[in-house]
Amino acid sequence: MIVVTGAAGFIGSCLVKRLNKDGFSPLLLVDDFSNPEKNKNLESDNINQRIERFEFLKNPEKWGKIDFVFHLGARTDTTEFDTQLLNKLNTEYTINLWKFCTKMEIPFIYASSAATYGIGEFGFEDKNELLPLLHPLNPYGQSKHDFDLWAIQQVDKPPFWAGLKFFNVFGPNEYHKGRMASVVMHGTNQIIKNNSIKLFRSHIAQYKDGEQVRDFIYVKDVLDVILYLFNTKPKSDIYNLGTGEARSWNDVAKAIFDSLNKPVNIEYIDIPIDIREKYQYFTEAKMQKLIQTGYTNPFVSLEDAVQDYITNYQLTRSYY
Repeated sequence: MIVVTGAAGFIGSCLVKRLNKDGFSPLLLVDDFSNPEKNKNLESDNINQRIERFEFLKNPEKWGKIDFVFHLGARTDTTEFDTQLLNKLNTEYTINLWKFCTKMEIPFIYASSAATYGIGEFGFEDKNELLPLLHPLNPYGQSKHDFDLWAIQQVDKPPFWAGLKFFNVFGPNEYHKGRMASVVMHGTNQIIKNNSIKLFRSHIAQYKDGEQVRDFIYVKDVLDVILYLFNTKPKSDIYNLGTGEARSWNDVAKAIFDSLNKPVNIEYIDIPIDIREKYQYFTEAKMQKLIQTGYTNPFVSLEDAVQDYITNYQLTRSYY
């Protein structure tokens, strides 16, 4: 049996569908299933068992023999400032799952985040010796970073484990995320409604307006990497998960306009004062560590990924 936590969420629900498609069923789905909008991600799913997240953690052994744990559940709101809540849901929950998987010798993959890199002053290399130097910009990033630091210090470990530092993931099944959804989703909605999109103006001379860059990765590529690690179990470690190619917000906007067959019309607005000092102008995953394990799949281009997402999912409100 395979456990997927965060199973009703964005990446988790896509992973559930991919695992079932690849012949892995039934699965044990773990999440807070109280959000009807989020549960729509699993509406077509009728072959998996669902368990509330804290009910599962009370006694994981009671649910049967578990062969693998994908831990994608977390409080992912980067504007959440309740550190006790983040510690409980992100750091402590993951520690308890790690200890369970260690005790029962269960392979374990968990979601970390590129938010752990902070402003990026030490670069974006997934070298463990750099971890103590990192300074996340918000409590969410800190909660993920706290577990990464804890994990690499452990003597007792699962037989295989991998932490994945997700960069800017976008794609189907993020409809429930509200303001935390990707710029592709929000931008598409803006353009359909107003024939224009709003992007942040640059406030430093090094970057022109809209030329701030991020490492955008399509959720289907994320699934390919997760399944690769699941099937091959290379060296246990913390891995970056982006494309390794930073692209600008202007590039994203143009890809959306092109996918909608509309002329480019971008309005630049000031970055709010309260986040301006902590705004990231550049992120780009260094992907050598994953590639050195033998991963060879090419990543989908930004333009092709945006086209697929908008045409095959967002315009018809379809799910993965």
